[in-house]
Amino acid sequence: MDLLLLLLLLLMMLLVSQPVSGKLRMKCPLNLDHQNEEKPWNYYRPGDLLISIVISPSTIRPATLPFNIAPSSQIQFILPYEIERTIFNLEMVNEKTQLLHNLTLGYNIHDNYSNTLGTSDALLDMLSTGEANVPNYGCGRKDNLLALLDGAVEDISIQMSTLGGPYKVPQVSERIASEALSDKSQFPFFHPMFPTEGFQYPAIVQLLLHFGWTLIGLFAPETEKGENFMRTFTSMLVRNRICVVISQQFSRTGHTPPLRDAISKWRQVNVFVHLLEYESPFNRILPFHLTFEGLPGPIQGKVWIMAVVGSYVLGKDRLLKYVHSIWSFPLQWKKDWQNDDAFKIGFFLESDFQELYFHCSVSKHTFSVKGRRRCTQKAPQENQEKKNMVWIINTGTSYSVIKILAHTSASEFQRRRKKGEERLGGPKLQPWKFHPFLEKSELFNLSLLKVYLDQNGVIVADLDIISRVVLPKEDPINKHLGSFERQRLTISQDAMSQLKLLNKSLPQSKCVEKCHPGFVKKARDGEPVCCYDCDPCPEGTISTQEDTDKCTKCPDDQYPIKNQVQCIPKIITSLSYEEHLSIILISFALLLFLTTGFVLIIFLKYLETPIVKANNRDLSFILLVSLLLCFLSSFFFIGHPRKATCLLRQTVFSIVFSVAVSSVLAKTITVVLAFLASKPGNKVRRWLGKSLANSIILSCSGVQVLICALWLGVFPPFPDSDLHSQPGEIVLQCNEGSVTMFYVVLGYMGFLAAICFTVAFLSRNLPGAFNEAKLITFSMLVFCSVWASFLPTYLSTKGKYMVAVQVFSILASSAGLLGCIFFPKCYIIILRPDLNTKEHLITKTME
Repeated sequence: MDLLLLLLLLLMMLLVSQPVSGKLRMKCPLNLDHQNEEKPWNYYRPGDLLISIVISPSTIRPATLPFNIAPSSQIQFILPYEIERTIFNLEMVNEKTQLLHNLTLGYNIHDNYSNTLGTSDALLDMLSTGEANVPNYGCGRKDNLLALLDGAVEDISIQMSTLGGPYKVPQVSERIASEALSDKSQFPFFHPMFPTEGFQYPAIVQLLLHFGWTLIGLFAPETEKGENFMRTFTSMLVRNRICVVISQQFSRTGHTPPLRDAISKWRQVNVFVHLLEYESPFNRILPFHLTFEGLPGPIQGKVWIMAVVGSYVLGKDRLLKYVHSIWSFPLQWKKDWQNDDAFKIGFFLESDFQELYFHCSVSKHTFSVKGRRRCTQKAPQENQEKKNMVWIINTGTSYSVIKILAHTSASEFQRRRKKGEERLGGPKLQPWKFHPFLEKSELFNLSLLKVYLDQNGVIVADLDIISRVVLPKEDPINKHLGSFERQRLTISQDAMSQLKLLNKSLPQSKCVEKCHPGFVKKARDGEPVCCYDCDPCPEGTISTQEDTDKCTKCPDDQYPIKNQVQCIPKIITSLSYEEHLSIILISFALLLFLTTGFVLIIFLKYLETPIVKANNRDLSFILLVSLLLCFLSSFFFIGHPRKATCLLRQTVFSIVFSVAVSSVLAKTITVVLAFLASKPGNKVRRWLGKSLANSIILSCSGVQVLICALWLGVFPPFPDSDLHSQPGEIVLQCNEGSVTMFYVVLGYMGFLAAICFTVAFLSRNLPGAFNEAKLITFSMLVFCSVWASFLPTYLSTKGKYMVAVQVFSILASSAGLLGCIFFPKCYIIILRPDLNTKEHLITKTME
């Protein structure tokens, strides 16, 4: 029975193995030569934990690669620095027993020879846990792959992530990754240690803006990366108002399109931004050098900004004739980077390296397509004699990754042991357990470079700004011009001063000179936005910066100085008593007030004389008193406006003037009625008397009182400030509350004056002694002329001068009434008393 079961088991194994083997034989493999047995396929060391590593360190990409030859057979092997650096870092972690808790970290390092086919072979080997390169087929070797350390170029990193993603193996990259790999929905298991491509673009943009380089040339290779650079970087420049007027992509085949026309048109472009991939700066400078050689006139040295992370070694060369300097942006190191134990490592030449540390052999499994030369580590690196060793700087990036992977693995083992989950052969740790740890920011703290996560969780880095300044007949010198830290640009003023001492001041690269403060940019039709004219800022606005796009309006309580670069507080002003204009108006008002008082005294003294009695002396006294009040009302308009003065000045002025005009109207009507009453049989005599005059005054002025009462009740005037009428001044004034009511009051007063003028004009030739009709006609003519000219003058002035115009109109119209009506009478009373007799009155009447 046992024998039968054993035979059945063997038969099942045979049935299972045959299809697999058949499938492998049925495949049509490429006609590839075997791997070069002189060059290793991978370096291997067994351990409790295994990390697989794919690097592209030791190859030079050929121009063409035939399809029927193995990748490694055509590639020149240079030096396994990346491999030894990684092994060195692994040994350092293995030495830290407290970190690994007596576990051993193994590795499986593959060189993909910078080739996608080599990468596929390497991944096939890594994902196959058995000895045969068949994924998911475990037989023989039982390596447990926990993580994949990616040291390949960015295009190959995408291929690795695509192949390793289904197995959920964390892929940690220690190189600048493609922007496409930042998409977590497509590559959820990719963990970069460096920012994605293009992270130095903001530094370049800020650098261009800092030096005012707004007119640039942009160049890139005709590759996918070059197209991404052109698209992404150009949009950033456009957003910052930087114009790309020369834009060109270069073919990798060496063909260079003509640049002469573009460079001839934009000779003022002195800054070129270049994206380099594999070519050297000299290869890119060559076509420009040839173009500049053919241009007439002197050519200013150009600034070449390399949009890559790293630096270049330059020597004296004729191609640098038209180069001012070449700028690069290497990553910053932390301050204590030289004290780190991962700073300096030594490496041997290839033969010594393999002979001392590894046992290499060629192996070929039955299920494998090709044979491989594997090198297994035979002794710790630090125990070997360090002869023929060269010391180099280690970035510590792979050390940081290996350290965090080791710590994560050891922590998981400890957790399982505490829970009693140990099994025969040791617990198997799954690779996806690493993902939560690799997403933490602590990973970047272990790096010797200033790489960190920003507030959005995006990996960014601090950069140095290095300029290789080209000197005539000397080697270029390196100048540390500044840094780009925490997304802020800092330029060293000492370095800029040194450039001036070397007579290498930075050139300008813009279409026009900058617009100075006080001016605003005005775009030119049909030209880039960087080409513009400079116009002065509009009135009431300023610009405090150069090349501003829009002038800023000053606050209401401030105004711009003459050159429109600064706003200063406005002066608070009003028609105060201290001003010269106010003093003149007050002097006239007092003089006219005293003159009116003097006339009133004369009339009181000669109260019983015929000339005073003529034409109703009571009306004369009412008119004189109202004129006194008119002159005094002008004082309400002078001085800082207050609530009481704002309420009273217009109403007092309008009511007093209405009384004065009503008195004149009553005088005029009295003259007409007196003439009519002198005719025999006329019944008008009964209307003569004080009652008629008083009725006229009360009724006419009463209407004005009602209008003013309505004005004060509904739209009362109030103190206000005028911020805009006078430049540089805040005029304190009274807001009339309602402009309509103000003009209604003036209109009614003009209506009374017009009636009075009409009646007086019609009765000016009536016979009789001391006929006031002519005097009233002249007085009303003056009165109406003053207030008719008041309206346009008032509307055309602003601020305190509007108040001055009204005060002048009050004084002038009142003086016209006083002079035209009372001065002739005073002349007779004082200088011609012989005419101021009853006999003269009778004689004139009889005539």
